[in-house]
Amino acid sequence: MATMGKVSRHSQNCIATVFCLLISAPLVSDAHESWPRFRGPNGSGVYTTHEFPVIFSANSFLWTAGLAGIGHSSPVIANGRVFTASANQETGEQVLEAWDLLSGTKLWSRCLPGHISPKHEFNSFASSTPALDGERLYYAWAVPESLRMVALSQGDGAVVWQVDLGPFASQHGFGASPIVFKDLVILPNEQDQESSVVALDAATGKIRWKTPRRTQKTAYSTPCLLETDRVGPQLILSSWSHGIASLDPQSGEPLWELNLFHNRTVASPIVVDDIIVASSGEGGIGREMFVVRCSDASRGKPEVMYEVKSNIPYVPTPVVYEGKLYLLYDKGVMSCVELTSGELVWRQRLPGEYFSSPVILGGKIYCISRSGTVVVMATGDRFHLLGRSELGEGTHSTPAVADGILVIRAFRNLFAVRAIDPS
Repeated sequence: MATMGKVSRHSQNCIATVFCLLISAPLVSDAHESWPRFRGPNGSGVYTTHEFPVIFSANSFLWTAGLAGIGHSSPVIANGRVFTASANQETGEQVLEAWDLLSGTKLWSRCLPGHISPKHEFNSFASSTPALDGERLYYAWAVPESLRMVALSQGDGAVVWQVDLGPFASQHGFGASPIVFKDLVILPNEQDQESSVVALDAATGKIRWKTPRRTQKTAYSTPCLLETDRVGPQLILSSWSHGIASLDPQSGEPLWELNLFHNRTVASPIVVDDIIVASSGEGGIGREMFVVRCSDASRGKPEVMYEVKSNIPYVPTPVVYEGKLYLLYDKGVMSCVELTSGELVWRQRLPGEYFSSPVILGGKIYCISRSGTVVVMATGDRFHLLGRSELGEGTHSTPAVADGILVIRAFRNLFAVRAIDPS
């Protein structure tokens, strides 16, 4: 077993030394990569360009930065910038911030109105993850009186447009995240009262389509897109009220649904080729998970391949890599399953509990517990613990990565980890 590393969140003292290393051996190129939404491109949670340390030490960190507020929103990255969302715990005011990816320098900060409203003790007032295109940042937040969406310029944080989508009712607060599809920003608004999925014009904020949805408890899952040679494009959503469902992303027209769930959705659906994985749960426990295949060119209903019966994630979204499905159960159990058959390959208990979703970085699985334990495992047919470290601060957020830099958002701070120099 690898030895445990201990990293304080106050490791700023080593920043100057690390900057010198950066200057002497840069890993980034002029062509910037992006991590433009929750869990990266199409929500896959997979990044293969660089490898990262399996044990974090003080020298692993390029920089750390203090956030203006607290939140569970995950960072996003584009054009060499990191974007974060936080909230003032006393007022509910929203704060969006931009950081230089290479140095951690704060580039701008934008405050947006908010106020204190009821939420689950594990939720925050800033839990939605922004979405990015080439020019703008899109962010959603809600109080009972209104669900709001804003578009900001990535360059300077200027407000491009802002819309009010009406009241939002939920016993646990808000948390769904938008995605970008071509020139549309799509946001699921599946709440305890009148629900819908809405697509806004990315340039103007005008509603391009709005599809009503049945109401059965708020959904916190973020949609993704399915498109193959035979099928698509389709917008894939998951919720208690509609199970696993598909809309035409251009028009909002419902295409099909598999009404499989009897609990709320928090984890997001994922798509690998023509296979969809989605789950639901309640009371802090994942209770239903289905793997379905959508191979009908006529856009008929997909077939259920199998149901996962045990150690089902509730909050963490699973990840697929090289034909294997990795499931992180909230209570600290990682399962490896053959994606196409559902056969269990291995299962292992991990330290701590988890809300952050696992990501694959350079062919390895990275998981971060609620208390800030970073656990790194090998992918493949056998469980192999590669490293375990302590951030020194908890997190409910999922990391972002681009240009050879891993960005971890803890409750109050950002941590940037540099990829391993291949030389």
